[in-house]
Amino acid sequence: MILQSLIAEFEHEVNSTRRLLHAVPEKDLGFKPSEISWTMGELAQHIATIYYWYLGTFTQDVYDIAADNLERGDPEDIAATLDLFEKNVEKARDALQTATEESLQTMWTMKVGDRTVLGPMPRGVVARGFLFNHLYHHRGEMIVYLRASGNKAPGLYGPTYEESVGKP
Repeated sequence: MILQSLIAEFEHEVNSTRRLLHAVPEKDLGFKPSEISWTMGELAQHIATIYYWYLGTFTQDVYDIAADNLERGDPEDIAATLDLFEKNVEKARDALQTATEESLQTMWTMKVGDRTVLGPMPRGVVARGFLFNHLYHHRGEMIVYLRASGNKAPGLYGPTYEESVGKP
């Protein structure tokens, strides 16, 4: 029951993420809203990379993120980021299909080398917090980046403010 909901949400939100990444213009990939912020290209690449983390979350009980050998490409190449996104979505979908209701209760830990950075906690909690909510946070950031750089943000949950101004 929980797993079916996660899979349905995953599929729905993949389409929203795809619309958002397709709205990122090549000309603004170097845009940064502040000195400490990522560039728009780096943020887009990070959003695409989160989908890769489904593998470590659903196929390993202890995931060492430092051991990943993911080729990300150049963050200043939106076509490469879109390709990374599509490939990672397929990997994420396959990993999610390996899950069971029981495996969502299995304790899971994330490490960076020898250092534990998340967990141990039930895998289902990790799916919501580390994967889904983390992604939603960064998508919200991307909407701010798009607007701050003079670009149009797509509506992810209905029309945007700009699309609805002047409409009843």
